[in-house]
Amino acid sequence: MIHVNMLKEGWDVTNLYTIVPLRAANARTLIEQSIGRGLRLPYGKRTGVAAVDRLNIVAHDRFQEIVDEANRPDSPIRLKQIILDAPESDLPKQSIQVSSGARSQLGLDGPFNVPIAEGEALRTPVFTNAAERDVARVVMEVIGRYEVQRDLVPTSGALLKPEIQQRIVAEVQARLKPVQGELLPGEVPLDVADVVAKTTEVVVQQTIDIPRISVVPKGEITTGFHPFKLGVGQLHLQPGEREIVGQMLHSNAQFTLQAESSLQEERLEDYVVHALVDYDDIDYFNHAELLYDLAGQMVTHLRGYLSEPEARNVLDRERRLIAREIHAQMMVHFWERAAEYEVQVSRGFTELKPCNYTIASDQAVRNVRETVDDLGRIRQMLFGGFQRCLYPLQKFDAGTEWRCALILERDSLRWFKPAKGQFQIYYKLGSEQPEYVPDFVAETVDSILMIETKARDDLTAPEVQAKKDAAVQWCKHASQHALTVGSKRWRYLLVPHDTVNESARLSDLLRFEVIL
Repeated sequence: MIHVNMLKEGWDVTNLYTIVPLRAANARTLIEQSIGRGLRLPYGKRTGVAAVDRLNIVAHDRFQEIVDEANRPDSPIRLKQIILDAPESDLPKQSIQVSSGARSQLGLDGPFNVPIAEGEALRTPVFTNAAERDVARVVMEVIGRYEVQRDLVPTSGALLKPEIQQRIVAEVQARLKPVQGELLPGEVPLDVADVVAKTTEVVVQQTIDIPRISVVPKGEITTGFHPFKLGVGQLHLQPGEREIVGQMLHSNAQFTLQAESSLQEERLEDYVVHALVDYDDIDYFNHAELLYDLAGQMVTHLRGYLSEPEARNVLDRERRLIAREIHAQMMVHFWERAAEYEVQVSRGFTELKPCNYTIASDQAVRNVRETVDDLGRIRQMLFGGFQRCLYPLQKFDAGTEWRCALILERDSLRWFKPAKGQFQIYYKLGSEQPEYVPDFVAETVDSILMIETKARDDLTAPEVQAKKDAAVQWCKHASQHALTVGSKRWRYLLVPHDTVNESARLSDLLRFEVIL
């Protein structure tokens, strides 16, 4: 059936199988009517044959709007939907800590002190017995010790080897022995080996192997600063007298103390250079040429609006302030080189760090597949209902992240949003080295993806590029390590926000991989 504007009220044909609208499906009524025609059952009831009972909507440029419209609670297509309002800014807040899915599944943490929406439920933990949970906690502590024994346990999967299982059982029993003491009459001894097996199985299933990587310089290390044009437009200093104003307490009479003239430098640039060499990271013998070049730029700036005596006065009085400003700009152009660098891997895998969230005290957990009406308030919402996420609950900073999570829920083996400190990747931004926390990490059949989603206009921003460079280097080292232990290679994706929608497949996003 090919139509322009014919599927309106009163048109009811059950044997219609393909609808091709020649009009943009951007009106709510038109969407409902068109989908409603396609939902007519050919035989008057469900047949149990998916191809017959299912309505396929072919993706187009308005596909996401159709999906969102269909997921709304007042849509006639849905049987029931609970929409949770985002918390108001004046509502009382509470902080919650969300531990990894492994600890949650084992029953070691929780239940979370947050309301759960109707129809939602967190998974039943593996261990409901308090004694078993106590043993599982000890098992988790022992596994934590094996993280640093990279030669013995290079990946989390190695925890399942029989010889490693035996070692863990022995260590757990040694720790429990002084605690358990003698069993009371009627008590049944715990099967420690069974608890160890179940615990490690959950840990392996709920882990993406993240190595701990350090890049250490070797041999001779040289440092310096690239030449640059000094930005001094914001410094419009004026000459003044070096004096202190005082006041007599008994008479309130004021007086001034004039400072003696300091030793005059032969060149105006010397005032700046002598102040700069006081910084520990500036070596006069190696950086003299650059120092005098920068000092000369400052003198030229001052002489642009001051006489020489006035400029000398400013340089004498404000040399520390001027040096501080120049030094801050120098750090942006700092470089360091080593004869060679050594990549050290101290851990083959690491436990997921807990995430700390702040939400409204009466806010219920939303199902991640539920349409979000106000994307501007998505940062205030807490999501659950995950099947492949390594955390039971997650928050998102923007609608793009939420849509990306839906793609990962469908197409990846497992995924999560890292907490700060999980990777310990640092990038250079001016004189600072902040930590980089990627948006997502996801495991597929053949690789592990580190994913960053950004607005298309921000892709070339210096900070985004600096994060990208640091992350790509980390992925390169992680992939080299993975080859030695038979694990999966790492890939870094920098994805424009306007390519992330529910009609996209994870394989579609692989074209945004950044390769050195």
